[in-house]
Amino acid sequence: MESVGFHDGNITDLIDKRTLHVRQDIRPSLQMHSSLIRRLSQERELEGHVGCVNAVAWNSKGSLLISGSDDTRVNIYSYSSRKLLHSFETGHSANIFCTKFVPETSDELVVSGAGDAEVRLFNLSRLRGRGPDESDISPSAVFQCHSRRVKKLAVEVGNPNVVWSASEDGTLRQHDFREASSCPPAGLAHQECRNVLLDLRCGAKRSLADPPKQPLALKSCDISSVRPHLLLVGGSDAFARLYDRRMLPPLSSCQKKLSPPSCVNYFCPMHLSDRGRSSLHLTHVTFSPNGEEVLLSYSGEHVYLMDVGIFTSFYRGPKRTMYELTCCVIFAAGGSAMQYTPADASKLMTFTPILNGVELQSSKTGVLRNGFPLKSNFSATLDKCRKLVQIAEKSLLENTDYYYGIEACNDVLDCHGREIGPMLMHECLCIRAALLLKRKWKNDAFMALRDCHRARRINASSFRPLHIQSEALFQLGKHKEALEYAMAAHSMAPSDSEVAETLEDIKKHLASAEAEKNSKANDGAPKSEPRAGRALSLSDILYRSEANSDASQDGPRSDREDSDYEEELELDFETSGSGDEGRDVEANVLHGSLNLRIHRRGDSATETGRANGSCKSPTSSSQNDKTTYLPEAAIDMKQRYVGHCNVGTDIKQASFLGQRGEYVASGSDDGKWFIWEKKTGRLIKILVGDDAVVNCVQCHPVDCVVATSGIDNTIKIWSPTSPVPSIMAAEPETNNVVDMMESNQRKLCRNREMIL
Repeated sequence: MESVGFHDGNITDLIDKRTLHVRQDIRPSLQMHSSLIRRLSQERELEGHVGCVNAVAWNSKGSLLISGSDDTRVNIYSYSSRKLLHSFETGHSANIFCTKFVPETSDELVVSGAGDAEVRLFNLSRLRGRGPDESDISPSAVFQCHSRRVKKLAVEVGNPNVVWSASEDGTLRQHDFREASSCPPAGLAHQECRNVLLDLRCGAKRSLADPPKQPLALKSCDISSVRPHLLLVGGSDAFARLYDRRMLPPLSSCQKKLSPPSCVNYFCPMHLSDRGRSSLHLTHVTFSPNGEEVLLSYSGEHVYLMDVGIFTSFYRGPKRTMYELTCCVIFAAGGSAMQYTPADASKLMTFTPILNGVELQSSKTGVLRNGFPLKSNFSATLDKCRKLVQIAEKSLLENTDYYYGIEACNDVLDCHGREIGPMLMHECLCIRAALLLKRKWKNDAFMALRDCHRARRINASSFRPLHIQSEALFQLGKHKEALEYAMAAHSMAPSDSEVAETLEDIKKHLASAEAEKNSKANDGAPKSEPRAGRALSLSDILYRSEANSDASQDGPRSDREDSDYEEELELDFETSGSGDEGRDVEANVLHGSLNLRIHRRGDSATETGRANGSCKSPTSSSQNDKTTYLPEAAIDMKQRYVGHCNVGTDIKQASFLGQRGEYVASGSDDGKWFIWEKKTGRLIKILVGDDAVVNCVQCHPVDCVVATSGIDNTIKIWSPTSPVPSIMAAEPETNNVVDMMESNQRKLCRNREMIL
């Protein structure tokens, strides 16, 4: 027997249960058991491409693996033999970003999308009897209606006739193979393809409270395998959108200007819902295997898990093109509502002496406030949780091992949040919030605010969450709000020296800032050079102050972001198109082509939608339109996964592992890929998967096998073949996991221009 314990038990126990419960199918539990995940190691390296591999996907049975590359070729590999079966030239003139098997076609139809804005369909039956080198095949269909890069394809289980493509031109199109096998290129006068399912060319939002009116470049899409009418998309803003295809208007032409359709739900972590015009955007969105959760991966940010939500919808109007949505209130393990409005987001920053009109005190009974009774035999669990809290408190007092202290708190709150009493929960929340402020990873201050808010709901008479909240707001640059919380904490604990010191520090900072402001007002502040008529140099753009970019990761939004006429930089990094080209002795430097476009914000619609013309908001299509925009709600995060880095590329995936989706995986810019436990966010495994960047992570449908790809020209196949379970499989010099993650966090805090 192994000496390492696993939270999900031993495999032998699961096998014993199979003999006792004949009807119980244990295969989903066995596929991604933690003991197998910790034994994952590289089993095979699949060759055949001469460029970066940007897309990998399994067929439904897991017998075949398909890949697309910068070399514009599509490869088909056999799972059983791990050998290349077919490799054919697609005819694309730019990097292939996505490729899939079309379901219910006996794996004969495959589809690809690329940077040349084309979607191509191929019939593999034409390759039957040929070898890997016999690759002369012409596409069965070519769709050229997109005007910018095609970044993601989606297929529907049971539907062999339709494929959906998401493009940076702001449209999601539905291609029906039964209707046409080609279409004229975008931009032609007679280009009238009526295949636009979602027109989001004016669909991006600067914040949750603002109406959609900016161009939205789509980066990813997914269709639920459980409820195929649900469609998830993500793009160049912070919000993923869930649509019900049954409620969308009929397919339209790109020549017709349409308002963005109403979505069923927005998904966005609350602290990212008001970031203004920043480089924050989604690189990947996906449904969980059971369709009840979604996973979002952000560029310059972390990976987040959300609940889809339970909803009922009803139609209004004779044409049934308008509908309203009623969402049930969703509760996380901690008891906090997961749906929020713009007003809810501001509550984390605003001091209120009494929460929700009721002063919440600690519970003295054996029942938690969320209505779940405590177990009668919970003494062992309670002792374990107390020891974990003591470990976390020791990390806080000794100012060391912040990561492990936070992990101890995560174990208590995520695994046993409904079993411990409110007193211990309050203490654990306060300790975790304080540790987050000391660790200072990206957005840790916002996570500390959330913990303090929960702690105050448990015990509104405690000064600790108020004090920590004041420090968090001070870190975020919210000095006036920090002063309110510091004064409230001081009034509750006037003799506490640490609280008094924090209050004095905030007062001094505000006094200094006020004096500096008055001095500038009296002396006359130097006026900046007017922007009109001044050409920006490349150095002005690439090396602009971090205060005016997303580099100030936790700070307040710059005033410059409010200008609608400010010059805007758009950078696209494309990897090299050949295997050896662009390689250097520096392993951590990305090489490729840099596409630079400079335009004013008002002109950005011209670039995004050539066929559509100017971009107008549905609420501002007429100067006389006085309709007030009603802010919508969004679904908040229920778990965050940290440690990796997602900055250098915009095709980086975050995926569920296994048929039950109990684990989450993502590639990283440091050449590794990470596996977390979905429920707790605990890091389970780190593996070295590339010399530079891992972009794609795809789990086998049935077996404990994972395929990854990235900047390298090969595909790595991972299986549980390591003789010893471990957390990290890497070079000896990188075995300090925390140092490696610290390095990734520093990269996240830089803007993309600096990285490139």
